[in-house]
Amino acid sequence: MEPQSSCVVVTSFGPFRQHLVNSSWEAVKELSKLGLGTHMEVELRTLGLPVDDREVKQRVTRIWEELQPQLTVHTGLDAAAQTIVLAQRGKNRGFRWGRADIRGFRPECEVCLAAGLEVIASRVNRKRGLQRGKYVCDCTYYVSLHHGNGCATLIHVPLLSPWLPARLRGKALQVIIQEMLQKELLWRSSESVCVKVHQ
Repeated sequence: MEPQSSCVVVTSFGPFRQHLVNSSWEAVKELSKLGLGTHMEVELRTLGLPVDDREVKQRVTRIWEELQPQLTVHTGLDAAAQTIVLAQRGKNRGFRWGRADIRGFRPECEVCLAAGLEVIASRVNRKRGLQRGKYVCDCTYYVSLHHGNGCATLIHVPLLSPWLPARLRGKALQVIIQEMLQKELLWRSSESVCVKVHQ
């Protein structure tokens, strides 16, 4: 689905396993306070998602069908990460390593979408990123890339710590999203110029 509106949706996840406070949720709460900046002419919508495969697929599909955002940014916790990590592509298979979601559900054959492509690249994050995290957030990212024609990204944040507090994470998300929106705007402008030249 081609984005139509001038909104940006940023999602985060709730608690799971031993992580009673999900640092992705804390970062997005801070981003919500900051906004995207006064020069950005887009509406920021933040949503919390449960660490539940089936619920997340439904909600992400609804985000793209109902809101038709310009960009969707999913944030997730990566306990092994030392810094903020951006994913460049979503994979349809092998994202779970047998781990169940908070409801005990494990997808059949560890596939996000049965008829989906093996890999979908992000249109807004073309930098080569590490492919980290093999849990619900990866399937969320893949489903969003599928429905949003690549206008999505996944940002993993490390555990909360004094050296990278939630306030700083929120500011980092703001800067990253601003840069992605600028790139998407340039991409759309060049796309429109190409169409006009070829007509």
